[in-house]
Amino acid sequence: MPHEIVIPRLGWSMEEGTFVRWLKQDGDPVRRGEAIFELEGEKASQEIEAVDEGILRIPATAPRPGSVVKVGTVIGFVVAADEPMPGPTNTPAGAASDRSKTASPPAAAPSVRRLARELEVDLSTLDGTGARGRILSADVERARSVQNRNAPVEKSKDPAIATPRARRVAREVAIDWTQLAGTGAGGRIRERDVRAAEAQRMSSSSAASQFRRLPLTSRRRVIAQRMVASRQQTVPVTLTTRADATNLVNLREQYKSMGGATLIPSYQDILTKLVAEVLKQHLQLAGRLEENDLVLPNDRELHLGMAVDTEDGLLVPVLRDVGSTPLAQVAAQSRDLIKRARAGTLTAGEMQGAVFTITNLGAFGIDAFTPIINAPEASILGLGAIRREPVVLDDGQIVAQWQMTLSLTFDHRLVDGAPASRFVQMLVSAIANPSPWLLGT
Repeated sequence: MPHEIVIPRLGWSMEEGTFVRWLKQDGDPVRRGEAIFELEGEKASQEIEAVDEGILRIPATAPRPGSVVKVGTVIGFVVAADEPMPGPTNTPAGAASDRSKTASPPAAAPSVRRLARELEVDLSTLDGTGARGRILSADVERARSVQNRNAPVEKSKDPAIATPRARRVAREVAIDWTQLAGTGAGGRIRERDVRAAEAQRMSSSSAASQFRRLPLTSRRRVIAQRMVASRQQTVPVTLTTRADATNLVNLREQYKSMGGATLIPSYQDILTKLVAEVLKQHLQLAGRLEENDLVLPNDRELHLGMAVDTEDGLLVPVLRDVGSTPLAQVAAQSRDLIKRARAGTLTAGEMQGAVFTITNLGAFGIDAFTPIINAPEASILGLGAIRREPVVLDDGQIVAQWQMTLSLTFDHRLVDGAPASRFVQMLVSAIANPSPWLLGT
């Protein structure tokens, strides 16, 4: 009996996905657990594995690369060796085989495919330099440069190459960067070129013509929907307090002074580990609402989400088992996830299962803010900037100390103010004297 291959749901709110490519050809043998096609969900691309064994059959009606397909759609079959493909098909076996060979472009992140469309580069003609032949943005830009060099000068109207940040800003301010003259190496368009074009446009336009319409991307719409859902489904309360970060700063300076090849933990790495240690004694703050029950994690298996700003929007990869993982490994795991989040290579599974989320705006000079709960989690912690400020001691002396602001938002349906306050109070104490909390890590 044939087994259907369907588009799976990669996220709780996913209704459709973008078909990227087949990883097998029509007629290839398939083993259970073997990746057979790649699908782009709301925030990441993921290889989908077979749940049955047999021969892969791809019908003529199968989606093409880049097609948007609804969850549950049947796109192919796994059949026995002597079993025909279900349903009528007008595509000869040879034609189907040829199509399957040409319908599978090399793997590339969503941001790289978008860059290829902007620069009019055919991904199927490129050899990727990334892991397992994955095409990188540098491969696309290199191919575009070759096209520009080979094009006849008198007929060439190819756009210059722009940096990813310049393209992002150009989209935000509705500037056609292909019409700009770049000031970078080789005529490369930089962010300042786009900003200059925007300033020129603003100065020459009347006040009435300043309005512009910027359509939301599909990812931005998903983020908006989740924020609205969080606001509607939770009763958020935010607690804000100050913490003495003097010993935290001194501890990181000690790590920096060690030098060598050791990875230096960031402030967020250290704070993430401290949060996990404090959560062990306040597990209610690490609860998740599931079917009207507050589900609490094991005090060692604490999976913490970290908000990461990327070119395509906010992503929240998850650090696994922070409560039982040494600080050095937490730092290494953090670097890897941030790097791949910004490269667009995270899987859906790497952004699921968090019991508590940390978001950091301190690097932008922000002191306090109101984080939005990443439902169905019960809490989220916002980290503010670490600043050297005058502090009045108990004996009346005024001294300069490193200070930082913590902003904890919790769902008042699941957690009361007193236990939330005790968690913050203990975390402030841990930040003031972090070394005992990190012994052995």
